[in-house]
Amino acid sequence: MRYTYYPGCSAEATSKAYDISARAICKKLDVELVELEDWNCCGSTSYFSVRELESFAISARNLAIAEQMGPQDLVAICNACYTILAKTNAYLANSPTLKAEINEALAQAGRWYNGTVRVRHLLDVLVNDVGYEAISDKVVRRLSKLKVAPYYGCQLSRPSGTFDDPEFPVTLDRLMEALGAEPVPYSMKAKCCGGMMMFTKEDAAVRLCYELLRCAADAEADVIVCACPLCEINLEAYQSKVNGALGTNFRIPVMHFTQLVGVALGCDAKDLALDKQVIPVDAVLAAVPV
Repeated sequence: MRYTYYPGCSAEATSKAYDISARAICKKLDVELVELEDWNCCGSTSYFSVRELESFAISARNLAIAEQMGPQDLVAICNACYTILAKTNAYLANSPTLKAEINEALAQAGRWYNGTVRVRHLLDVLVNDVGYEAISDKVVRRLSKLKVAPYYGCQLSRPSGTFDDPEFPVTLDRLMEALGAEPVPYSMKAKCCGGMMMFTKEDAAVRLCYELLRCAADAEADVIVCACPLCEINLEAYQSKVNGALGTNFRIPVMHFTQLVGVALGCDAKDLALDKQVIPVDAVLAAVPV
């Protein structure tokens, strides 16, 4: 199986571990990722709020390059990138006027977009193309002693719910089950972590992270797994800020879901960049049979 891969900006900065581990598990699962040539920022959620037309053009440039590279689906690992690229695709498909405006802008750089690219999230590819059973068959370290809190974030299945239910997503839960882990009841799994508000309205974002961490702790989760780089950063790197602001003592390991999949598939810790975690995952690894 071959896909065009859009890493996104976070994969080259704060969330290198997500990119590294995604590539590692795809090799184990015979999924070929061909990186998008000369890709640029997806346009980001916040930019769409102030410069919509320019944001569409920035996003569409990636789609145009992907279209020229071949018929493969375009796969993203970041929830925001996935949402923005898919949103741009949908708007261009439904508005000939907007599509004409965007193609006029793309033409200045010698590009054109016909609208043939299909945008997908890596989680979608794993559970629907590779399949739970095929992944389970490749597990060499079954996660039978781990209680996992799957955290989808607020953008993975919204607004369209392309491959999962918008309000009650289950794909990440089922993937964890395929690895032998126990997904815990987790009512906050599709709620917002605060996102970029951590840089603009810190108090509100800290409170949202607190609610998520408290829910995972109440469920006695050993680890939280995320499908979004920003969600992972907020829940892991800002636990100390939550503790300081609200008098808690959280120290819950938080991992990219690709890292935990990689552990189950027998990937080397270096290939999963486990040393880049803010909160050490030693206790998680110790609970997994070798």
